[in-house]
Amino acid sequence: MKICHYNSNQAGVVAGDKVYPIGEALVGAGYVRSGYTMLEVIDALANRPAAMQCARDASQGGSSVRLSSVKLLAPIINPPSLWAAAANYRAHQEEMRGKMGSSDRSQLGKDDLMAEFFLKPTSSIIGPGDTVVIPKISKDVDFECELCAVIGKRARRVTEKQALDYVFGYTICWDISQRDPWGRGRQNTRNIRKGFDTFTALGPWIVTRDEIEEPQNLSINVEQNGKPAMTAHTSDMICGLREHIRFLSSVLTLRPGDLITTGTPAGVKKLAGGDRLKGRINGIGEMELNVAAEK
Repeated sequence: MKICHYNSNQAGVVAGDKVYPIGEALVGAGYVRSGYTMLEVIDALANRPAAMQCARDASQGGSSVRLSSVKLLAPIINPPSLWAAAANYRAHQEEMRGKMGSSDRSQLGKDDLMAEFFLKPTSSIIGPGDTVVIPKISKDVDFECELCAVIGKRARRVTEKQALDYVFGYTICWDISQRDPWGRGRQNTRNIRKGFDTFTALGPWIVTRDEIEEPQNLSINVEQNGKPAMTAHTSDMICGLREHIRFLSSVLTLRPGDLITTGTPAGVKKLAGGDRLKGRINGIGEMELNVAAEK
């Protein structure tokens, strides 16, 4: 299923060109409280099979609205944590060495590379069709388009073989990045450079795990102003999602609603006010963003 967040904090299921509200059914059955958050919806659907069936029933026999008539929001706006993988594609490592003077990571072991995971602030989250704002302080901001996993169950010290059992679903994450003035040749500045308001875009919805057979077999495509800007494949990751979950859960407890965004491929491009971005990950969907300079 495609679980969406829309209009005034409503949960729904997207099927074709329609959205089927599921919040009222989940509240009525006692699976979430009135005034629920999407975090509560994810927790219920991931951990209570009867809640998932309730949502399926509502999406198959209930009323619907046209997808084009609703305002999609970020599928989750209050994740407990948003973990972001750094330098997880070889070609992007080379790209950043040339652009930013980044250190050579080619000899790092996988756990050493994953130790560079960083956190993005939830205050930076926006949703489909929203606007990325380029801050006045910067003349060099670019986009990164990434596969993002949504954790559904508490995970601590899980193996790679078990890892995907703890995933609720997948969404697209745009990791917008400021490259100046604090980037070139400097380490440990990612939290600031990637933490500006509007610098994390999520959407268009969450596709449940059962609909993605293999997360390491997905194509990523981005258009900037209607022209191809990035073409990549998740099989090119250095560390795959299973490794990410194994590593992070060896350090801390992953919780329902935690996000793990898996790093960008090469092909990041500078943004300018007036740009339009369109990103697609096959199996998940398509998401557009606007870009504006801060006034």
